[in-house]
Amino acid sequence: MVAHLLRLKLLLLRNSLRRSPWQLVGIILGGLYALGLLALLLAALFVVGADPALARTAVVLAGTVTIVGWAVVPVVFSGVDLTLDPARFTTYAIPVPQLLTGLAVGGLIGIPGATTLLAVLAQALSWYRSPAALAAALLLSAVAVFTCVLASRVAVAAAVSLTGSRRFRDLTGVLLVLPLVLLGPIISAVGEGISAGASFLPRLADGLSWTPLGAVWAVPGDIAAGSYGPAAAKTVISILFLAVLAAAWRTLLLRALVRPPQAAAARRSAGAGLFARFPATPTGAVAARSLIYWLRDPRYSTSLLVMPLLVVVLVFAGRDSQAGSGLLVTLALGPLIGFLMGFSPHADVSYDNTAFALHLATGVSGRADRAGRVLACAVFAVPAVVLASVLPAVLTGHAGLAVPVLGVGLAALLAGLGLSSAVSARYTYNVPLPGENAFKTPPGSAGRSLLVQGAFSLLLFALLLPVLVPGAAAVVLQSTLWGLVTLLAGLLVGAAVLISGIRLGGRWMDARGPELLQQVSVNR
Repeated sequence: MVAHLLRLKLLLLRNSLRRSPWQLVGIILGGLYALGLLALLLAALFVVGADPALARTAVVLAGTVTIVGWAVVPVVFSGVDLTLDPARFTTYAIPVPQLLTGLAVGGLIGIPGATTLLAVLAQALSWYRSPAALAAALLLSAVAVFTCVLASRVAVAAAVSLTGSRRFRDLTGVLLVLPLVLLGPIISAVGEGISAGASFLPRLADGLSWTPLGAVWAVPGDIAAGSYGPAAAKTVISILFLAVLAAAWRTLLLRALVRPPQAAAARRSAGAGLFARFPATPTGAVAARSLIYWLRDPRYSTSLLVMPLLVVVLVFAGRDSQAGSGLLVTLALGPLIGFLMGFSPHADVSYDNTAFALHLATGVSGRADRAGRVLACAVFAVPAVVLASVLPAVLTGHAGLAVPVLGVGLAALLAGLGLSSAVSARYTYNVPLPGENAFKTPPGSAGRSLLVQGAFSLLLFALLLPVLVPGAAAVVLQSTLWGLVTLLAGLLVGAAVLISGIRLGGRWMDARGPELLQQVSVNR
């Protein structure tokens, strides 16, 4: 059964490559990037390997970050491959131990798994100067690799299980903002600790080596240093942690097999709701529908958490308002939020899935569809960009810079919305289905999404050059005139790209509406 699950994973991967050449492009690019990282890792390991203490510190810190990354990245950045989603096995009588083993080993199939496996083996071989340490590192390589894989599975399974609750989704924003508020102090404390002296990192590695995250990585270094007692204790810690992860995943998997996560039932509401607050036109109807998505669909609302994240990170990064670099970091908040909010609707038609048929059946014109979606995003995006552009400049004592920063921020938002209006009507890729967990990433979307998003960013940067040039002059020269020029150029460029994007996207949507519905409905 384990071999059958592995063959199924490979078969699904092969079919996705055949179906989508962009997936193949994404895997090739990701593979080249991973090979580059591995080459740097090998060079660094064999350079520091001559000093066992330095090698131990480097391996423990890098290994701890690796386990945390496997647990956090799939949840926060929606990067986990759920080709073998446990919920799909609810109707099959597969023994749980074999299912667990097959899914765990299947997690190594792919660029992240293969890269981690090679990296762990590389760090093990770097202990070749000590035969005992080398043997321990090779024996514990499987423990380290499967700790990473199971940490990822447990984190994703817990997220999928929790987000099946309506109450949890309502509190998700508050729960996620709390650690974001602490992110700035954490980054600041780590930076100050590193700058305080070179002894900080070894002390940090020593502390982490006694935690479940760092124990498995510290054993070879302890053996090389002759500390056999601590090495034995840390081996026990690492094996127990792997057992705890396996037990937690087994519990979550059984829950997913018995009660797969389902979309929450729709709430009863009186009256027309948001539809009564928009004009009774096709554009107004689309805007109301899209705004409901932004407020209630986790696939949309999770992107709004980027704004408090940026506020916290940039405020702490640019606390010294007298320094030029600190001031620029703080002033970048408005343009960054403008870019991200303009970028966010670039896959809105893909998110519609089969619901896009409603737009075709009612005869809504492409231009009304594009304008309505832009209007929904602008309801909260425009005030956010204005506040993020003006407040940092005023609070840091540089109120005169609020004008050019606002010009760049509005240009990024309006031009981004214009590009999104065109891109989402023509270039689609697989996204989480309606009602699914927002953390899932369907197979077959990595390459195409990478190219679409990369091309979007480059094109938007090129369109913003007429605004960035006078904006830079206004900041450097502290010129009010250049600030007004930047604001005027930002409004003109942003409005031109927005109108052009709505028209082009509407024309594409009118010309190929049925084909677009087929594209966004294929992942069912």
